[in-house]
Formats: sequence, structure tokens, C-alpha cells
Amino acid sequence: MKTEHENRVAKNYVSVEKMWADFIENQPQFQQKGIPESFYFCDNQKDANECADLVLEGTKKATASSLKWFKSNKIEFSKPGDLFIVTNWDGVAKAVIQIEKIECIPYNKITPKFAQIEGEGDKSLAYWKKVHKAYYCREQNIPETEFDENMMIFCEYFKCIYPKK
Repeated sequence: MKTEHENRVAKNYVSVEKMWADFIENQPQFQQKGIPESFYFCDNQKDANECADLVLEGTKKATASSLKWFKSNKIEFSKPGDLFIVTNWDGVAKAVIQIEKIECIPYNKITPKFAQIEGEGDKSLAYWKKVHKAYYCREQNIPETEFDENMMIFCEYFKCIYPKK
């Protein structure tokens, strides 16, 4: 049985299809790829919607997922050139992004530059570490006292290619 949230996301998938159709009408060279995967950032409505808005503003140009998340969900790693459709929490399409660069680095080696490129909060490394540590602990269902500072983070740099600013 689907949750209310899952039902809203499924209902709004038509917006993902429409965004893709509009995008390939203007960018036919991407048509052969087929409709890309869609997703929202974060694990809650407020942050997911804020992050989608930051992508549209051109402020958010990267994201960071734990390597454990990819492995436990059996998700393939993205690679440069891959496209994704970013949605809000309810699954409404907001942007098409293209992966430009990836790197896998330990949490404790994330740089101030990466935190700024990710574009969340005040864009500082201190803010990035605070909110991401809390997120990774929720994701793994562990207390912050058990957090591994050496945990590997999959950093994806991207550009928003639709809509254009």
C-alpha cells in the first residue's frame, strides 16, 4: 500500500513527462536518451522544495550522497553527461540537470569550496557538516554519536540545463 506522499509523487509524474517533452522539443539531441530518472533532494518537504528552488536560482550546483545509500539501495552511480529531472517533494518537475563531474571523498575531507557549490544554507562548511551529518544519521538510522567521519560521500557536480535562466 502506497503512502499519501507516494501517491502524490505518482500523480504528479505527468509533470515530469511534460517537462521532458518540452525539454527535448528545444534540445532534440537528447531525445535518444529517453526520459531520465526523476528525484527530489533530501528527506523532507521543506528541504526538498528549498533545494529544488536553489537549483532553479543557479545557487545549488552539487549534491552529496553517502556511498552506503547507493549500495544499500542498489543504485548505479551517475556519471558525467547523465541527465536527471529534479522535482519538488510532491514530484512536480522543476528542472533538468546534467552531471558534470563526480568524486568520492570522505565526509571529513569535504572542502569549503564544495559546501559553497552545493549552495545550501549560508554555504559554509560548518553549515554543510551540521545538516549533512544529521541527514546521514537519519538515513542510516543511527545516533550522531555513532557517525563515522570517514564515511565516503559521492559528490555530484551538475548544471541546470532546463529551464534556462
